[in-house]
Amino acid sequence: MNEQNQPTDPAKSPEIQDIIMSYRIGSIAAELAHRLNIPPLRAFELFYESKTCADLHDKKTGLYLYGDLYIADEFILEHRGMPA
Repeated sequence: MNEQNQPTDPAKSPEIQDIIMSYRIGSIAAELAHRLNIPPLRAFELFYESKTCADLHDKKTGLYLYGDLYIADEFILEHRGMPA
């Protein structure tokens, strides 16, 4: 079968990737809410405005390859002003 006739992987579509990223951010925010003892919406806001979140979206950093708990740890270090 040549490449033109092969079905594309739907998981690689931009729409699916956006859904996966949204789910991951929600999961990270929930973890941060628990760890920081703050409302989930506040945790989401803090994370979404952070450098850690920007790095998560930047494919060049490779942060998207790490697990959500690791990313939560990275945010905690950033939030506390510690070097990652």
